[in-house]
Amino acid sequence: MRSSSSRASSQIAGTEPSHHSKGFKPTPHNLNQRPRGFAAVASMIKKMSPSENEFDIPAKNCHRMVILGSTKAGKTAIISRFLNARFDDQYTPTIEDFHRKFYSIRGEVYQLDILDTSGNHPFPAIRRLSILTGDVFILVFSLDNRESFEEVQRLKRQIYETKSCLRNKTKENVDVPLVICGNKCDKDMYREVQEEEIERLVNGDEHCAYFEISAKKNTNVDQMFQTLFTMAKLPLEMSPDRHSKVSLQYCDILHRKSSRNKKCKDENAYGIVAPFARRPSVHSDLMYIKEKAVGGGQAKEKGCIIC
Repeated sequence: MRSSSSRASSQIAGTEPSHHSKGFKPTPHNLNQRPRGFAAVASMIKKMSPSENEFDIPAKNCHRMVILGSTKAGKTAIISRFLNARFDDQYTPTIEDFHRKFYSIRGEVYQLDILDTSGNHPFPAIRRLSILTGDVFILVFSLDNRESFEEVQRLKRQIYETKSCLRNKTKENVDVPLVICGNKCDKDMYREVQEEEIERLVNGDEHCAYFEISAKKNTNVDQMFQTLFTMAKLPLEMSPDRHSKVSLQYCDILHRKSSRNKKCKDENAYGIVAPFARRPSVHSDLMYIKEKAVGGGQAKEKGCIIC
């Protein structure tokens, strides 16, 4: 299994991006403001190591995004756009990659776990567990590959069936926010999946949206994430174009400079990729599902766990 920590750590030295969204004016260089939530995030990450067990983040602010689809559909490329605003032309098969991103949004800390799954799904039980523990989902197929679209049809059914089984046990009416992505729209001349077929898959499902995107050209990627987080009732600032991506070094500058004005509350949004993220153990996931099945929503009352 490839280590996601090495990939994340190599990308951690981010810079503050430009923002083109109308009405969004982050001011990461206003160092007179005190980002209390973000300072807490930076402090946690500095102490973070592979043996770290628990962070004091409210469970209601902890979410997991699961991305599923066939091999070579572009799942990892979409995640790379989301985390690092980059695209890598070189293809490397994914066994399973795990990433973690922390946000400070209006002074409140959020944690988003991102599970980039294998397109071969050699272990069906693990994929089912990934679905059970997921909160929001992205299903990816390649517009120039009909088999990948058929796989997304199967995955959508499996997600709803699996979540329905859990919902029946917990007696909770939990929606499943899901976005289907037709990737590689830049190769439209090689298209094998027609719009009518996609409409039949999506129509009538208010919790499912569809986007034709290009991870290579960064076409509609930001809009797709905005729609996903809106459906999930998560802060829109979690979208890649709605917050300032900063490095640990930049955290130090913010923390030192802001100490002069401790009364000012920071209203900006910041995001940072955790350098040593690793997937919670299968045992931890199983215990989480067991707690939900036995105690309903009680599992969500606890803090975020890293095992």
